[in-house]
Amino acid sequence: MPKRIVICTAQVPFARGGAELLVDGLRDALQTHGHLVDVVALPYAWQPHERLIPSALAWRLLDLEYVNGIPVDQIICTKFPSYAARHPRKVVWLVHQHRQAYDWYGTPLSDFANTPEDRAIRDQLLRMDRATLGEAQRLFAISRNVATRLKRFIGLDAQPLYPPSRYAGRLHSGPYGDYLLSDARLDAAKRLDLLLRALARTRIPVRCVFIGAGEERARLERLASDLRLGSRVEFRGFVPDDELIDLYASARAVYYAPFDEDYGFTAVQALAAARPVITASDAGGVLEFVDHGVTGLVAPPDPDALAAHIDALFEDVARAERLGAAGPARVADISWDRVLQALVL
Repeated sequence: MPKRIVICTAQVPFARGGAELLVDGLRDALQTHGHLVDVVALPYAWQPHERLIPSALAWRLLDLEYVNGIPVDQIICTKFPSYAARHPRKVVWLVHQHRQAYDWYGTPLSDFANTPEDRAIRDQLLRMDRATLGEAQRLFAISRNVATRLKRFIGLDAQPLYPPSRYAGRLHSGPYGDYLLSDARLDAAKRLDLLLRALARTRIPVRCVFIGAGEERARLERLASDLRLGSRVEFRGFVPDDELIDLYASARAVYYAPFDEDYGFTAVQALAAARPVITASDAGGVLEFVDHGVTGLVAPPDPDALAAHIDALFEDVARAERLGAAGPARVADISWDRVLQALVL
């Protein structure tokens, strides 16, 4: 029976990444199955930190049980702090919590300081998350990695539920070409500087195509210049879908080695296109799909170790083909039918 469903998500103005693609895909899948669906997105800001709790309270104050007197059958909450919304039939598909206050806390990736003020805000966030996530009728996470973090920090159990790529069914395998592909937002957590340093250490002058945008682009371009990589590196920014699919299809391999990634659409897409993935041993959710010597190559997050893996696949195309061939079966069970069966009450 068709239902009236609201998807709740938080939006950082001018930023778009995997979470936004997930929401778009979920909306489209629900509509394809005949449900009446809309997306409610509220902006949020994490600076100054005093704005974090009010951003969550804005969700708490919304009345999503009825719209113009007509009941909403359920809500599906995704990204922090949208799961603070109230509804008697609330389902959470957790993309991630506010990582600066969780697993990034105490690392260079966090903007929280060890001050009484920041510690108090962090404590408030953890208490709020425990209460608002704990009231969900069903609680899912987009990966085992995200579910493990949730259990570790606030003691809640979530079931992993993998989201399909927006390109599912369109990705395909072509010839194993002469370039390495990087498909990632250009920010520090994706560790593209590590890739550039690895490229500078390869024995073979491997060419790398970077797709994606972000605030780190200028710094990465300067680093590529300092490393004298020259024409071996090409930053294309955002590319049309057809071009992106073709780039996957003809790459020799795909590099994706972020730090403790939540999920990793890039890895899922690479495997669907029968491309081996080169990643790091601390890449988080990526490692739920990339097994060393089976669907890709895993190295410590070290330029020399990664360079050796890049050389290995560019010296031996048969090895790239063998690893790539194992990819599609690894992600074949990720489907919107499976997701909707879990999320729709």
